Amino acid sequence: MEESIFIKQINDCKGLILKLIGLYAYSINDRNDLYQEILLNAWKGINSFKGNSKFSTWLYKVALNTILTYNRNYKKPISYHSAMEDLIIPVAPQSETREDVQRLHQAIRKLDETDRVIVTLHLEGYENPEISDILGISANYVGVKLFRIKNQLQTFLTQL
Repeated sequence: MEESIFIKQINDCKGLILKLIGLYAYSINDRNDLYQEILLNAWKGINSFKGNSKFSTWLYKVALNTILTYNRNYKKPISYHSAMEDLIIPVAPQSETREDVQRLHQAIRKLDETDRVIVTLHLEGYENPEISDILGISANYVGVKLFRIKNQLQTFLTQL
């Protein structure tokens, strides 16, 4: 892929990358490091993108693998924080308050890593087959997990 096309595609997906990073890291240093690491890994692996899926799907997979690898390799927990003023996922109608969205983020952070990934992809508008491609699990299993995750989130939200 040509560099200018790659840069345009990355810029088109920047919000997606930042939202994903925001669910796993809060400190500015961790976020910046992860963003740079994701861009580097995407550039190094661009030849593995064959166009069988959307670029954003491929990039999401690269970003997710980078974040999880970063977390494992540095053996330090990525610090989480309840406020995410600059990284809000548009999951609620406009009438919902910023506080409601922040509560949802807090609840999502209580999920285990896999569930957090599944619900984040779902909230980004990915369909079950796309989520299954990214995670390497069946679409039916994604549906089951989403049902369970929604129940968990409802429980967490009532406790906040």
